[in-house]
Amino acid sequence: MRTESTASTALRTEPLAASSPSAPPSSPSSPELSRAVPDAPSTAPDAPSTAPDELRDLGTGLDTLQSGGPVRRRDWSRVLLPLGAVLVLLLAWQLLASLDLRRRDLVPGPLDVLAAFGDLWSGGLVQEAVGTSLQRGVVGFAISVAVGTVLGVLLGQVTVLRRALGPLVSGLQVLPSVAWVPVAVIWFGLTDATAYFVVLMGAIPSIVNGLAAGMDQVPPQFRRVARVLGASPAETALMVVLPAALPAYVSGLKQGWAFAWRSLMAAEIIAVGGSMGYGLGSLLDQGRTLADMGMVMSAVLTILAVGILIELMVFGPVERRILRRRGLLEGSTR
Repeated sequence: MRTESTASTALRTEPLAASSPSAPPSSPSSPELSRAVPDAPSTAPDAPSTAPDELRDLGTGLDTLQSGGPVRRRDWSRVLLPLGAVLVLLLAWQLLASLDLRRRDLVPGPLDVLAAFGDLWSGGLVQEAVGTSLQRGVVGFAISVAVGTVLGVLLGQVTVLRRALGPLVSGLQVLPSVAWVPVAVIWFGLTDATAYFVVLMGAIPSIVNGLAAGMDQVPPQFRRVARVLGASPAETALMVVLPAALPAYVSGLKQGWAFAWRSLMAAEIIAVGGSMGYGLGSLLDQGRTLADMGMVMSAVLTILAVGILIELMVFGPVERRILRRRGLLEGSTR
């Protein structure tokens, strides 16, 4: 069931009823309909040929109004404005470093960090660290989405489960993910399983809470209509409630990715050695051990850049597309 087309479908049916032969041609109870189709009473013989075109135009206009107007061209301000903000910050950073208020090995400037990043890149450390961390993050997040979606639907549909597990899931969401690292090291040792466990414990509660909160905001009429039409509880959850809660679900996924990425960095910084690969957290920890601020800042900025790129290339476009289709983007600052 497409919820976004409910309003336009309802409004399409009203003029149809007004233009039918059984309806009074100038009913005082429907002045809005008379204004919407002003010539309907006077052109009753021509109604079968003209009414469908008028109704089609009216429906198209309503759909366009609901979707926020025609599709706009690519908005380059979404790229240029963030780049401008980054450029301003880099200039301010370089200006601060050039004042030599602290030793340059403690407070390096952007050019110093760029030189250190070039050395790491030429040695292949950056590529290896980014590849290892991205692989762990994507795999761990995909498992979290599968588990969190099922748990979120169950908690959003089954009252007993919600009351029993809801507080526990909320508590796990506020628990710092770094607290799970010692537990994972004891259970799984210095292996990739440690990183995946910490990622799952950080991302799943956010996805579950986001989805359950979105299902709470679905109008109860949707569920009642589904029951009247004979939908089973599973069909109601998957075909009615879950699509209606899609914006909140996507927000939960975005938050879940943020928690997964943070949790992964914490695991890679603390759990070093063994069969653990060389990730961005390991690069950051190596810079700390060597007291190399150039390496440390290179790792920090790379972690930040990956997070920004995931937001700009994945979650941002998906979220805007969903909001635009539901007419929720109009007036927004996104």
